[in-house]
Amino acid sequence: MQNLAILAFDDVAFFELGCAVELFALPRPSLDDWYKCDLVSFSAGPLKTTAGFHICARQIDNLDPFTTLVIPSWPTTLSPVPEPIARAVLQFHAQGKRIISFCSGAFLLAELGLLDGRTATTHWAYSDLFKSRFPKVNCIDDVLYVYDGLLGCSAGSSAAIDLCLEMIRDDYGYKTANQIARAMVLSAHRKGGQAQFAETPIAQGNSQFHNAVDWALKNLDKTIHIDIFAQKANMSRRTFDRKFRADFNISAKEWLTHQRLNLAKEILEGKNCSIENVAAQAGFDNATTLRHHFRKEFGISPTLYRKNFNPLVNA
Repeated sequence: MQNLAILAFDDVAFFELGCAVELFALPRPSLDDWYKCDLVSFSAGPLKTTAGFHICARQIDNLDPFTTLVIPSWPTTLSPVPEPIARAVLQFHAQGKRIISFCSGAFLLAELGLLDGRTATTHWAYSDLFKSRFPKVNCIDDVLYVYDGLLGCSAGSSAAIDLCLEMIRDDYGYKTANQIARAMVLSAHRKGGQAQFAETPIAQGNSQFHNAVDWALKNLDKTIHIDIFAQKANMSRRTFDRKFRADFNISAKEWLTHQRLNLAKEILEGKNCSIENVAAQAGFDNATTLRHHFRKEFGISPTLYRKNFNPLVNA
């Protein structure tokens, strides 16, 4: 089990803190194993949030019990990092444990020198300030997140969720990350420093458009012509195309490819069948088409992906 700490302090960003709590601290009774999560602080509470009200956290003097540290935010001023936090975070990193930051939380990591020589990101509003203050860090501002398995940072509030889903996928697999994404009703497709897809949630309601999307998800292994897709939604092709892009920010054809890649990854993680069979189950014309799209999106072949993420392969 992963023991995860969420760092709280005076003026912690409430929304980002809430994202971490929602993703990691809520009980998941449908899962056999989940994070053991604590909200911690190096100072006595109660602690004020950016929303103006106060919270309580478990006061600690070290991070020894934990395997992952989440930093929801950090002041962008030039104030020095409090010595207890600096000492504990540096020791935590030296032990090879994982640290992820949201939004301005990258300022804490950079202030401690943990991002020197690395690629990182932060909210676009802080990007120029970050670059000027930390010239040893390769700060990029056109991605949602950067994550290498031990250090991660997200570009902003909602991008923190994308980073967390990537971490969950690493820890518990693609299917579990999908379940969490669907429960949170996330958008269809968001792309970060690494390709990141979440199973498309279907909005509540019985509109024909949403029923058509649900139909497509249930029939990914079959040929789906966009004209038929539009008919299922009881729309003209032009209206359907406009509605689809407005809702999902991509075309229906691109969306179908992404969903089939989602399905292919799930099959690769859970089964040991041939790549040709994976392609057929995921709705691709053939294995060559699957390999093309898979490598284009993820920079890795389906075979190597299965080797890395399917425990059956090396059993």
